[in-house]
Amino acid sequence: MASTEDEHRSRLASTAGRLAFFPARAAVRASREQLDDVLVPELVRLLDRALAGPLPEEVVRAAVRHNVAERVASELVATGALDRAVEQALASPHSSRLTEQVLKSEQMRTAIREVVESPEVRTALARQTTGLAEELVGEVRVRAVALDERIDRRDRVATTPYAGVATRALALAADAGIVLLIFLTVAALVGLVSSLVGDLRPQWLVGVLLGSGWALLAGGYFLMFWTGTGQTPGMRLLHLRLIGRGGRPPSLGWSLLRAVGTVIAIIPIFAGYLPVLFDDRRRGLPDFLAGTVVVYEDGQATAASRP
Repeated sequence: MASTEDEHRSRLASTAGRLAFFPARAAVRASREQLDDVLVPELVRLLDRALAGPLPEEVVRAAVRHNVAERVASELVATGALDRAVEQALASPHSSRLTEQVLKSEQMRTAIREVVESPEVRTALARQTTGLAEELVGEVRVRAVALDERIDRRDRVATTPYAGVATRALALAADAGIVLLIFLTVAALVGLVSSLVGDLRPQWLVGVLLGSGWALLAGGYFLMFWTGTGQTPGMRLLHLRLIGRGGRPPSLGWSLLRAVGTVIAIIPIFAGYLPVLFDDRRRGLPDFLAGTVVVYEDGQATAASRP
C-alpha cells in the first residue's frame, strides 16, 4: 500500500516538472532559428580570428615538441591499423585504375623519357659498363700472365718482364678480330656499291681483290700501330708493348720485316712462335728477324735497360 502511494507521488512530481519546463522548451524551439542565425556566424568569425593568429603555429610546435606524429605513427604500426589501411588502399579497384591511368599518361611517359635520356643516367650507365669491361679484361689478363708462367719451359729465378705465349696469342686474336670486323665493313660497302653499278667479273678477279684487300688491310693495321706506338689495340687490352732497338718502337722498315716474319711464323701452324717457350727473352721468329721484344707494360723499363 505504501509503495503504491510512492509511485503515485513520483508520477505527480514528474508531471509537474514537465509542466514547469514546458514554457522554456517552447521558447527554445521558437527561437532556435534565430539563435542559429546569430550564433553560427559569430563562431565562424571567432574561428577565423584564431586561425589568422599564432594559434596554428603554436599547435604545430606543441605537437612537434611532444612527438605527437611519432606517437600516432607508432600506435598505428603497433595496432596494425596502418598495415590494414595500406593493404585496403592497394587492393581497392580505385587504386588499380588510378595507377593504370598514371602509367599510361603522357606526363609519365615524358618524365621517364627525360630521366632515361638525361646526361646523369647516361654517364652512370657508361661508367658501369666501362667498369665491368675493365674488370673482365683485367681478370683475363691476370689469368693469361699466370698461364705464361705455367707453360714457360725455362726455370726462372725472378719474374721476367717479357710477355709469354698466352698473352701474345690473346692479343693477336683480338687484333685479328678487329681487322676482320673492319674488312667485313669495307667489303659490305664495296658490295653495296657494286650492286648498284653491276657485279664484278670474272670471279677469280673478285677473289684476288678480296685477298689483296685483306693482306693490305692487315699489314697496314699492324705496321701503323707497331711503328706509331709500339702497341696494337689487342696488345693494349693485355697491357703489352713492342720494343725495338734502343728501347723505342721499331721503325717502319723493321716493322715491315716483322710483319713478314709474322706471316712466316703463322703458316706452319704457328710453329714460328715455339721459341717463345725456350728463349730467355721469350722471342719468336718475328722478334729474331726484327730485333724486337714484347714486354708487359709494367716491366717495360726493366726490359728496355737490358742490352
